[in-house]
Amino acid sequence: MSNNNPIYVTQPHLPPLEEFIPYLKKIWDNKILTNGGPFHRQLESALCEYLGVEHLALFTNGTIALVTALQALRITGEVITTPYSFVATAHSLLWNGIKPVFVDIDPDTLNLDPAKIEAAITPQTTAIMPVHCYGHPCDVEAIQKIADNYNLKVIYDAAHAFGVQNDSGSVLRHGDLSVLSFHATKVFNTFEGGAIICPDAKTKLRIDQLKNFGFVDEVTVVAPGINGKMSEINAAFGMLQLEGVADVIAARKEIDHRYRKLLSGVKGIRCLGDAGEKVANYSYFPILVENDYPVTRDALYQALKDQNIFARRYFYPLITDFPMYRGLPSAHAGNLPVASEAARKVMCLPIYPSLTGEQVDTIAGVIAGFSK
Repeated sequence: MSNNNPIYVTQPHLPPLEEFIPYLKKIWDNKILTNGGPFHRQLESALCEYLGVEHLALFTNGTIALVTALQALRITGEVITTPYSFVATAHSLLWNGIKPVFVDIDPDTLNLDPAKIEAAITPQTTAIMPVHCYGHPCDVEAIQKIADNYNLKVIYDAAHAFGVQNDSGSVLRHGDLSVLSFHATKVFNTFEGGAIICPDAKTKLRIDQLKNFGFVDEVTVVAPGINGKMSEINAAFGMLQLEGVADVIAARKEIDHRYRKLLSGVKGIRCLGDAGEKVANYSYFPILVENDYPVTRDALYQALKDQNIFARRYFYPLITDFPMYRGLPSAHAGNLPVASEAARKVMCLPIYPSLTGEQVDTIAGVIAGFSK
């Protein structure tokens, strides 16, 4: 028997509407809608404090932030990246006329495998773009060591990594730039939005100019910029969301622990572990449906769907399976055995603050049911 109400893989967290009305009233009163208004400035400052970073530039979304980050560092030629991510990671490279070079992932973390990077470096390589997949930190020290040896820039796609910390503090402090997404489905959302974490004021200034058409003042344009600014409504919503983000992450943690407990004895189901993070954000709950599970990943996916439970095969297909990438030599499946296997086995289960314990029990019950 299926659930009456569908359970989706995620659901945006929204505070009570009445709490947002005073913010809107302020916007209506001062009539500043964009171009770095008061809420925009407040949110940049508040996020720096919350995330433990010094400089941050807000954006209209994470994809435009990625595109701009590459422009800010003047990246050209080839960039080494992961095939196991959302397409925006690689699209930002193509959008800038950069050739993506794909290398395989680590079987435990599903992040870019540092041991595979060096062999992919050519005279055209200018940067590495890793992803903190599911919010689990990359091996930042190993990646930085390679970058330093070969004089490469590092831009982290940190779309999943809001608030995540490793031994040295915020994972966002690593690399030359880190890019966040505040999309509706993320742990912290501003409806749509994103940000670039900048190492210094000079870099932030360049990024702020690039996201505003390249303007320095009313009559001076210094770069072929884009319109990547976050609106005042999104920034105001972000200020409200920030008040409740600790509760959101706590609720996600509880769901994560409940899944792990319920699925721990199910043969053939592997819950992905952490990657040594000291503070996690529980942004996704991926499982790997191993070969000794009674049915295939796709059969389990369909069985959940039949019960009105909409999990996601995330990330499947690989980026390298899409037509704009599959012709690249580095996209060949033989080059990416670990990523290919993960894409065949992975499934992200529903996780969001309003998901009830009973619903988690139901989802885990369907999965455990095949093993009885």
